Amino acid sequence: MSEKPISPLRRRMIEDMSVRNFVEKTRNEYIRHVRTFTAFLGRSPDTATPEDLRRFQLHQTQTGVRAPSINGSVAALRFFFTVTLDRSEMARHLTFVREPRKIPVILSPEEVARLLEAAPGPKYKAALSAAYAAGLRVSEVVALKVSDIDSERLLLRIEQGKGRKDRFAMLSPRLLHLLRDWYRIARPAVWLFPGRDPMLPMTTRQFNRAVHTAAGMAGIKKRVTPHTLRHSFATHLLEQNTDVRLIQVLLGHAKVDTTALYTQVATNVIRAVISPLDRLTLLTAKRPEPPA
Repeated sequence: MSEKPISPLRRRMIEDMSVRNFVEKTRNEYIRHVRTFTAFLGRSPDTATPEDLRRFQLHQTQTGVRAPSINGSVAALRFFFTVTLDRSEMARHLTFVREPRKIPVILSPEEVARLLEAAPGPKYKAALSAAYAAGLRVSEVVALKVSDIDSERLLLRIEQGKGRKDRFAMLSPRLLHLLRDWYRIARPAVWLFPGRDPMLPMTTRQFNRAVHTAAGMAGIKKRVTPHTLRHSFATHLLEQNTDVRLIQVLLGHAKVDTTALYTQVATNVIRAVISPLDRLTLLTAKRPEPPA
């Protein structure tokens, strides 16, 4: 069966992204967003007008498309018009949508312990423990290789994390013990956590299913996702009075503002603050009684 030929316009856009070294995931997402816009338009996207872009964004809003998806399409279409079509004036007609910033769900240390104990098997217990113990993203956990473990310096090498940046993550002695137990069981050759095919890594979907299974088995009623372990790592460090700038480095955040979000959910930090009302109460209690 022959493959459907790629249009010259799409080929040019793919080439433009390849020249700029876009990762495959970004290339696929940009192509998908332009395809969606083309379907809405009903004709070739290079014939679009500013009014077409306005109608498209209005259509997205009215049909309940969420802010991250709208912003993804804005980024893709801005690239398409500015770079591929050399029509930079079109970009100003595309508007990013402000995303509501929500407080992340955090597990208590006791809930984390229950979750890890309920993991479906030693491989997933080790993988979930790595996500929590080192504050790793799901994509970083599944991409770990055996060679990334530096047991002497107690470090995990994270290759090409978010933003295509390498960094080191902490490797706790307890996590190292779990990883060694897992290694003795499975003897993985390349990938630390292989998938069904030993030559390929575990998929993010498999990891996600394992987290939901463990949460259910542990009786945790909160909405738990793989990223909850990373959120909990950062929050628990903050509650241990770890400097927020160090947590920023461990998480691989580009801006400290992103890390500072965890101050809103670090409960002991919040509880440690004395309310101005309580200070008034203290002053009132110290006020001397008037002479008789």
